[in-house]
Amino acid sequence: MNIGIVIQARMGSSRLPGKVLKKIENKNLLEHILFRLSRLKHSAIVVIATSLLEKDNAIESFCKENNIKCFRGPESNVLERYYLCAQKNNFDYIVRLTGDNPFIDIEELDNLISLHLDSKADYSRSFAVLPKGVGAEIFTFDALEKSHLYGTLENHKEHVNEYIEENETLFKISELQVIKDKMRPEISLTVDTEDDYQKACYIFGKSTSDYITTQEAIELCLLYA
Repeated sequence: MNIGIVIQARMGSSRLPGKVLKKIENKNLLEHILFRLSRLKHSAIVVIATSLLEKDNAIESFCKENNIKCFRGPESNVLERYYLCAQKNNFDYIVRLTGDNPFIDIEELDNLISLHLDSKADYSRSFAVLPKGVGAEIFTFDALEKSHLYGTLENHKEHVNEYIEENETLFKISELQVIKDKMRPEISLTVDTEDDYQKACYIFGKSTSDYITTQEAIELCLLYA
């Protein structure tokens, strides 16, 4: 059983270019994510999936310097990038993360993987109940392959999960439940804009923990606001 954690990342963000390699305290965003993933209990292979564009050579260089697997594929067709990455690495299950989420909840990611395996779901998700940027999703390879085969609309290609979300009757879907303290989906902890970046810097700067919990991130986010 091969579980792959595929982190999509590119330098060409329109609102905050180069954000995945921007430093917060002593780590860039990808380093924060990798640090958090080091606490994962499930055995998984981590791959950073970027595009073939020249500007994303910097991400491949980062991967080589840190001994992280890197996969390069289409920039706009992210669904195909995921499918080809999973196919190349023989992944049975694929966790999708993005390189602009330095507060991913690892405890809940472990819970999500367990839920997915135990329920024998095609697709499982946790971001509907957690703050934006804290949750995750996991696909079977078969579900990802079906999405790649039949997800022909532009939004399907851009957003890996949207073919499934538009055709939920075709898939067995599991939803993770979390404790009430973490159920703040209206709060955003992703880094999409300059203000998001400043907010993330504030949270890391105010925290005294090596690993910032979701509850602490929520509290500091509310103080920043």
